[in-house]
Order: sequence, then C-alpha cells, then structure tokens
Amino acid sequence: MATIKPFRGLRPPKELVEQVESRPYDVLESEEARVEAGDNEKSLYHIIKPEINFPVGTSEYDPRVYEEAARQFQKFQDNGWLIQDKDEHYYIYAQTMNGKTQYGLVIGAYVEDYMNGVIKKHELTRRDKEEDRMKHVRVNNANMEPVFFAYPDNEVLDKLIMRYVANYQPEYDFIAPIDGFGHKLWVISDATDIATITEEFRKMPALYIADGHHRSAAAALVGAEKAKQNPNHKGDEEYNYFMAVAFQASQLTILDYNRVVKDLNGRTPEEFLAALAEDFDIECQGKERVHPSRKHQFSLYLDGYWYLLTLHDGLADDSDPIGGLDVSVSSNLILDKLLNIKDLRSDKRIDFVGGLRGYEELERRVDSGEMKMALALYPVSMQEIMNIADSGKIMPPKATWFEPKLRSGLVIHKLSND
Repeated sequence: MATIKPFRGLRPPKELVEQVESRPYDVLESEEARVEAGDNEKSLYHIIKPEINFPVGTSEYDPRVYEEAARQFQKFQDNGWLIQDKDEHYYIYAQTMNGKTQYGLVIGAYVEDYMNGVIKKHELTRRDKEEDRMKHVRVNNANMEPVFFAYPDNEVLDKLIMRYVANYQPEYDFIAPIDGFGHKLWVISDATDIATITEEFRKMPALYIADGHHRSAAAALVGAEKAKQNPNHKGDEEYNYFMAVAFQASQLTILDYNRVVKDLNGRTPEEFLAALAEDFDIECQGKERVHPSRKHQFSLYLDGYWYLLTLHDGLADDSDPIGGLDVSVSSNLILDKLLNIKDLRSDKRIDFVGGLRGYEELERRVDSGEMKMALALYPVSMQEIMNIADSGKIMPPKATWFEPKLRSGLVIHKLSND
C-alpha cells in the first residue's frame, strides 16, 4: 500500500511566482536556460541550472556549479523569494494544455515505497545521471523539482479535488511563457481533507512513475543515505519522503515520441520501401501529412513524401507487454532489421523528436538534409505503461513523451524538519 504525507512546502510569494517558476532542468540546454533567465535574478534556473552563473562553456558537472546551486538556494530564502509554509499541506496542481486540464496532488512520497517496488518504474536509469541529481539533492538538502507520478483513478480524490477547484481561488494562476500552457495551484490545509488524501493513497497497491525516473532514483537514494548516516534514525524524518505530483492515470496525455535517421543503411529510397513491404502494407499519401490512427500503424517521411505503414497481421505478439509495443515493433522490424540500428541509446545515426514539436519538425530535419527519413509512432497508452510496470519489465528507450511538463519552483520540499 502506498504511504504518503503532507509537507511544509517552500514556495514563492504569489506576486513572485512568475519570476521564480521555470521549465524542468532536463528539458533545455544550459544556453537556453541562460537566455530564458536573462537578467531575472529570481529565476529558478539559477538553482537548477546553476552553470548559467558561470562563463559560457562551464560544465554543469563542475563541483563549483553544485556549490553555486546551494548558494543560490540560500539566497532565494534569505531574500524572501522562497518562503516555507508554517504547516504541512498537500497541494493541488492543475495544468491546462490545448483546452484539456489535468489535476495532480503534490505529495511527499515514501522512500521505502520506491525501494520495495510500491512505486513502480518502467524505464532504466543511468548511474551518471542519477549521481548528478543526487549531488544536487545533497548539496541543497531539498527536492527542488517534483517527480511525475500516476495513480489509479480514484473517485473520492477526484471529488475532493473538484470541490477545491469549484469553491476556492487558486494560490497561483498563470500562463507559462513559450508554450502558453496554464498552471494553477491550490493549498490544502483542512485536516479532514489531508487525512482523506493520505488514507485514499494508503488503499492503492501501487504508484507509477510517469516521468522523472532519474529524479525519483536520486531522491530515494539520498533519503536512504541519510537514514543510514543518522544514528538516531526513527523513520519519521523528512528525508524519508521526496516530492512528487501524482495525477489520475486517465487524465494524462502521452504524445508520440518519434524517430529521425541519418541514412538508409546503403539502400536507395525505392529499395528501402521494397524491404519495408515484407512486413508492412504501404500507402503513399503524397505531400499530405498522415498520422497513425491505431496501434501497429506508423507514418514514414522519406524524400518529401508521407507513407502510412500498417504492420502485417501476426507479426506483433500482443500478449507480450514489451514485444507488442510499437516502439519494439519499429525497433525490431525497421531500425534493427533494415537500418542496422541496434542500440537506441548510443547509435549516433538516430535522434528522437517529442510529439509536441509536431510533424513540421520531422519534415524540417529531413528536408534540411540533416536526416534521411522520419518515423512517427502511435502514442503509448498509460495502461500499457502500468501493465509493463506491474509485470516488472522495462520499456524500450525513448518510448514515452508526457505533456505538459511540470513547472519547477511552485513547491520545493526540504529534507529537514526545520
């Protein structure tokens, strides 16, 4: 059963939230963060991308960069740009993209639940990325950015959230720059509501990491470290929990995560299409963009033309939660079989384009000559992710793209009880 708790969030005053909040650290490069922060000294990028406080070219892994993160974090608190709530709360976080709103609960997730598999993952993590985030958590003694969870739909929690949305003004309400998505946050301070949320999560057999596997691993590992290092560890210390935003699974939007490839492995376009025909029905759509309408359909952009590929019957094992995924089908029958791309994580001939960038980006990268072809996939479903996590298996790399991304800086979780 899932264990969660409310916590004393560290938050910007209402009038400063739009100066403090930012995109997550891992969705933009250092120079993008430098540009977005500009001359705004209150931007959270000074903490989560602290290399921007050094000359261009300074490594984000330089030891001085982590020290700068801690210095900036203290500066934000000293200047009142971040103020800790006096009492423990849960928070409701709403995101609106393209007219659709999803509502999450900001919670303290239990480190032990991550260690024992109650918090389930579906992706592998890289140790170097874990260690980077662990250093950041250690030096700040805080979870600066939340992890993105999904939980099974729950009517009690849905009604509670909707009651706040209908009857209370949000603490924060703003439109984010660049993408134009809406963000709102409510504070839950009522003791009965807090108890209800805690109890409803206690009934859940599992929580699911939707996005942020490295942040989850880093936060949990640092919490476990602190427990071992504390000779007076009791189990109720704040470091036993890490910050997450948990959404009902049915509300989440997963976009396609598409592939672009530099060459056809020595084949001409005509030879490549002929080889594809062994496993797929191929329909040329001309210049008109075509989107897969169901699982086991793919869109191919090649030599200025779009093609709809439909997998021949019987070639995908839909009884296998991994083998039946379109990321597996495309990897096995197109990328590996025809293009000799065997490792999606390391092969330099392939790159990946999140669905939010649209088919325009796929066309741009091919038409520019940078890439030879683009392959668009039908999005993975949240149910498929949960099934894979429940089975204890791991999804292939670059399989999911969640939007909208969580904004950072709305709530921060300190790992000490002071």
